[in-house]
Amino acid sequence: MEDDAARADSSVLSDGGKSVTVTEESGEVSPDDVCVLIPTLDEAATIGDVIEGFFEEGYTNVVVVDGDSSDGTRDIAREYGAEVLVQSGDGKGQAVREALEYITVPYVLMLDGDGTYDPADADTMIEPLARGYEHVIGNRFADMDDDAMRALNGVGNRMINRAFGFVHGANYEDILSGYRAFTVESFERLSLDSEGFTLETELAVECVRHGIETTVVPISYTARPDESETNLHPIKDGGTIILALYSLAKTNNPLFYFGSLGVAGIVSGSFIAVYVLWEWIQYTQSHEVLAVVSAAAILLGVQLLMFGVLSDMLVTLHREQRRRLERIAREARED
Repeated sequence: MEDDAARADSSVLSDGGKSVTVTEESGEVSPDDVCVLIPTLDEAATIGDVIEGFFEEGYTNVVVVDGDSSDGTRDIAREYGAEVLVQSGDGKGQAVREALEYITVPYVLMLDGDGTYDPADADTMIEPLARGYEHVIGNRFADMDDDAMRALNGVGNRMINRAFGFVHGANYEDILSGYRAFTVESFERLSLDSEGFTLETELAVECVRHGIETTVVPISYTARPDESETNLHPIKDGGTIILALYSLAKTNNPLFYFGSLGVAGIVSGSFIAVYVLWEWIQYTQSHEVLAVVSAAAILLGVQLLMFGVLSDMLVTLHREQRRRLERIAREARED
């Protein structure tokens, strides 16, 4: 009877373009069950205040995974009571994956150590996990200081968010946000390969791909302190993120990935064909080689389109089968 009541009290919500079932009765997540994970690289100017802020909020399980800082970040983190891990490789993505191997609690609250995210938002980030969500994204644009993000960065972020929604079919509002809360179990289901700043992008794509129940909550976002230097390069890293969005579509949205290549082949082949035809009509001059190239490009484009359609059908069937198996597994655990 209790199980029936719980199901009756559940509601279907829409997040990121998909429906998820979340119970209305919100439980509680104890701070002792949450690991605050902070990947760092030369954050000596801010890491102490960040750790202290979480201790004041009642989150004392703080882990700093450091990428070979040379400014005393690790020593400061230890002084403020955090557990410090030194990553064996390079990049934020590798640091987070390595740190998750040592975490024994069921929930993780992840953020950057640059002082731009507010520890006071921790409860806001964690609360959806108590309602059944598996991944929570903090939306920086909900309450952002005027000088927290350069104009170029702001434009780039919005472009990337729109591109993500178009390519991957979900609206997560701020996929590049570094403030995340998630269950360890859901993280282990993801296939993450990112080494650097594309981690957040890959997390968003993998949440869509694996049907991770994801929601977005408003957070505050402040300017980086003057004495703290950013490790982000807007043009270089922005281009890398856009390329990552496109390449990840290969497994999450193959129709878009192969379809765009196919359309490019058809369009380019058609342009060449028009040029060859024009030259023949106007000057009776033939271009046999260009004609062959045109035909090959159009044929390849059509084949890529067909391959994209077939791949999309296989991906859709795979998702439905995986979700069916996961639902059966959850029901078996509940029984």
